[in-house]
Amino acid sequence: MGRLTTHVLDTALGKPAAGLTVELWRIGAGGREHLATAVTNADGRLDRPALEGEAFRAGTYEFVFQAGSYLRASATATLPDPLFLDQIAIRFGISEDSHYHVPLLLSPFGYSTYRGS
Repeated sequence: MGRLTTHVLDTALGKPAAGLTVELWRIGAGGREHLATAVTNADGRLDRPALEGEAFRAGTYEFVFQAGSYLRASATATLPDPLFLDQIAIRFGISEDSHYHVPLLLSPFGYSTYRGS
């Protein structure tokens, strides 16, 4: 059975991004459907997969990472107001019954992602 996971690394601080809120949405013909909201643990991961079992199915999804709240809380230096990055939305497709891992590498002025394993 497939599953969807994520983790967030704070590349500016060189550590996992603990306490960052992550939302999961399914994108369909009728618009966006909110599926779940979770907060990253001390390892920067969710405590359980964002999708698994019968809820895991092919389609288009979007993670929305609430980066602004996390960056303000963890800042070691003064950040600009407004922040350069606040909400980071990553839209991706699931096409097979497999493990999809969508990590976020985050700093106050940039981010990257990829399909991990």
